[in-house]
Formats: sequence, C-alpha cells, structure tokens
Amino acid sequence: MTGLIEYLPYAFALIVAIPFLVLLRQFVYTYINLKNKELQMLSIKSNSENKAHSYERMTLFLERIKPSNLIQKFDKDLAIHEFIFLTEKSITEEFEYNASQQLYITKNSWKNIVDSKNAVIELLHKTYDGINNNASLSDYKTVFLMNFMGENDYIADTIEDLRKEIKIIA
Repeated sequence: MTGLIEYLPYAFALIVAIPFLVLLRQFVYTYINLKNKELQMLSIKSNSENKAHSYERMTLFLERIKPSNLIQKFDKDLAIHEFIFLTEKSITEEFEYNASQQLYITKNSWKNIVDSKNAVIELLHKTYDGINNNASLSDYKTVFLMNFMGENDYIADTIEDLRKEIKIIA
C-alpha cells in the first residue's frame, strides 16, 4: 500500500494533465482549421481581383479596336496600305500583350474576343479590297466605318457578355 501512495501525486498530475492536453490539442486543431479557411478566403479574393482586372483589360482592348477609335490613330497623310499595316500591327501587339488574360476569362468569352479581333482585321482588308485605287485615306476610313456600322456590332456584344460574366463573378 505504501508503494501506491508514492505514485498518488503522479496519478493526480496525470488526471489533471490529460484534460488539459485534450483541450490544448483541440485548440491547436481548431486554430489550424481557421488559418486554412483564412488562406482559402484570401486566395479566392485574390483570384476574384485577378479576374476582375482581366475583364477590365479585355474590355479596354475591345474599346480600342472599335473602328471609330481606330480611324483616329496615325497620321492623316499615310497611304491606305500603310494605315492598314500599322492598324493591324497595333491590334496584334495589344492582343499579344493581353493574351495572358485568357487564364482568368471563360473559354467562350476568350473565343468571342479573338473572333472580334479577327473580324476587325478582316474588315480592314475587305474594305481595302472593296474601294477603288484612287480613294484617299479619308475615303477609306469613311467606308471602313460604314461597313462596320452595316454589320452586327460584335464588339458591343462581346463587351456585354463580359459585363454579364463579371456580375456573376463579383
């Protein structure tokens, strides 16, 4: 019996320590879970900001390739073929600059953006093929605008689709 009495303080310490250790373990587990959730929330917020920024940049790109904005670029003394070359080069460079945004934009919207870009470039060339050789750059720009206005406004449609998608994301 005296042997058991020697171990009584250790048994008491063990009885007090076990609940403390269980509570400490539970606290650490809960703390780790809360930190993981916080990291997930920060990741989602950051991703949402990236998406919003991508939609803004691509909307700006689409605004810049509208024919009404394109005809204001470059010197008025250029030859028509020089204007077409510089305009196409400008569109292509800006598109390539923004190509990384496709990571954050839906596949369908990206396809619409690419189609809009290609349609504007195609319209530049169709307009050139459709005018006579004596036309001035001013005449070309007028016909280019009229041809765009005669078609479905695919750029405005694409921008509207981007607006709808950003509302869903935000």
